Amino acid sequence: MLIPVILVSLIAVLVFVILVVRLVRGRSAATVARSEPSMPAPEPAVPRGEGLGAKVRGLFAGASAGDEEWSALEELLLKADVGPGMAARMVGDLKERYQPGDDPASMLIGEVESVLSGDDVQLHLPNDRLGVVMVVGVNGSGKTTTIGKLAARLGSEGKKVSLAGSDTFRAAASEQLDVWAQRSGAQLVSQERGADPGAVAFDAVQSAKAKGMDVLIVDTAGRLHTKTPLMDELQKVRRVIEKAAGQAPDETLLVLDATTGQNGIAQARAFTDAVEVSGVALTKLDGTAKGGVVLAVREQLGVPVKLMGVGEGVQDLQPFDARAFAERLVSG
Repeated sequence: MLIPVILVSLIAVLVFVILVVRLVRGRSAATVARSEPSMPAPEPAVPRGEGLGAKVRGLFAGASAGDEEWSALEELLLKADVGPGMAARMVGDLKERYQPGDDPASMLIGEVESVLSGDDVQLHLPNDRLGVVMVVGVNGSGKTTTIGKLAARLGSEGKKVSLAGSDTFRAAASEQLDVWAQRSGAQLVSQERGADPGAVAFDAVQSAKAKGMDVLIVDTAGRLHTKTPLMDELQKVRRVIEKAAGQAPDETLLVLDATTGQNGIAQARAFTDAVEVSGVALTKLDGTAKGGVVLAVREQLGVPVKLMGVGEGVQDLQPFDARAFAERLVSG
């Protein structure tokens, strides 16, 4: 009789222990749950496709425009890559002119247009000798594509165009340029990958002169895989062109990706210091509102935008139009 009693006692003790453990665990979990902060509700997502203009109108939808609204507008311009100096200037101008009932988005379009209007956006190419356009920019900015479109545009104006493949460092650069030469009807001068870029430029100038070409467009490297710094190499190419043509390039265009953000300012400054950039070709404007960085580039460096790429087609490189650009930037 003693053994069953012991077994019953052991079972009772085991059941008691299990109940105590469960109770302790439950209280601990409740304590942890109470001690953890509740997660905040997610912020409402910005509707897809809402452009800068819609956001600006939303800011001024109330009865008055106070310091909070103007600070928010400046923040929107900063997010659009306009740059702090230009953003502050534009907000100051708008604040002085704004009256209740005005459309702030339309006013902003006019402000952007006024900043970029008045620049010399023409390509200055001679009619009595070979004109040379040197094109610079980082890899991936759309440099080679812009060259092809520019060649097609000049060709449609009746000019005989030659291309120089002086980007001898990037794989398939000459092949890509060859495709665009065929599409645009331009002559191409290139050498094997790794060849001296200056030598290619020199040969291209001599060939263009001998064949009576009107314009030579020189492609250049956007990144080097050698110990020679990129800007030193570009300066060398420029000196070779000047020696072969008898003068510096008539135009030196910086191809700038509209989505590059504030890095575009550093790019523009570096290329301008190295090779005296005369104008910007702004690419990839075929999406949502982009390209605010050119306002900062214009403010800090004084370099005008001369061309803008608005699509993938051969004809989608257009002379820069301040009004059209402002509407793209603000309206999206």
